[in-house]
Amino acid sequence: MTPERLAAERAEWSAERSQAAREASEKASATRPTQLDETARAEMREIIARYPQPRSALLPMLHLVQAYEGYVTPAGIEMCAEELGLTEAEVSAVATFYTMYKRRPMGEYHVGVCTNTLCAIMGGDAIWSELTGELGIGHDETTDDGTVSLEHVECNAACDFAPVVMVNWEFMDDQTPQSARELVDRLRAGEQVQSTRGAAICTWREASRVLAGFPDGRATQGRQAGAASLAGLVLAQERGWQAPEGGTPALEAAPGEGAQ
Repeated sequence: MTPERLAAERAEWSAERSQAAREASEKASATRPTQLDETARAEMREIIARYPQPRSALLPMLHLVQAYEGYVTPAGIEMCAEELGLTEAEVSAVATFYTMYKRRPMGEYHVGVCTNTLCAIMGGDAIWSELTGELGIGHDETTDDGTVSLEHVECNAACDFAPVVMVNWEFMDDQTPQSARELVDRLRAGEQVQSTRGAAICTWREASRVLAGFPDGRATQGRQAGAASLAGLVLAQERGWQAPEGGTPALEAAPGEGAQ
């Protein structure tokens, strides 16, 4: 069998498996009891009070739903709609537009592998292949034990540390297939894992609560910037470069000055 044919069959198998997982998840969601209670409703109202226009609160409210439910459930959509005076269709339109909102259960640790241009050529595709093979799951699927889910991410906005993996939106920089596999093994074993730039990795629900606007007090923990991000600053300091004061002098020059 040629590599091309093998890849095509694997993609077809993955698509069929994803569809089956999706259907099973939707069926389970219809009968699953909600964890959204009056405390959750009160916190939604607290979020709404932060904004001059109530519907502006929808994004953090959806994160709050994920903090309680693990994903955006039908009950969560219903509660958001009730509190904001929107239709469930309007809430669903937002929840299905942004990829950070999940419509089926995610793992306790959601692992995003960047395979956009720079990460891909630096090894992102190899990392994705390694993890899908190791875990036996594909995009937005979760291991049977519920500990890890995978996402094929377009960009983690950390190109200076490519290839990058994120766990519950915390950076794991300069990864290799081997280090990514070891990372996932440690997460599944229940070990505490430190982000390469940020706090120790928390759970998916804990991260969702922070994104809803309820800080966990860990924002300044860990290293905040790496050498690759600071290289320009170091070079400027070495050469005595400074940003111009007063805006852009070339555009605001007095008559007779500026570009000729």
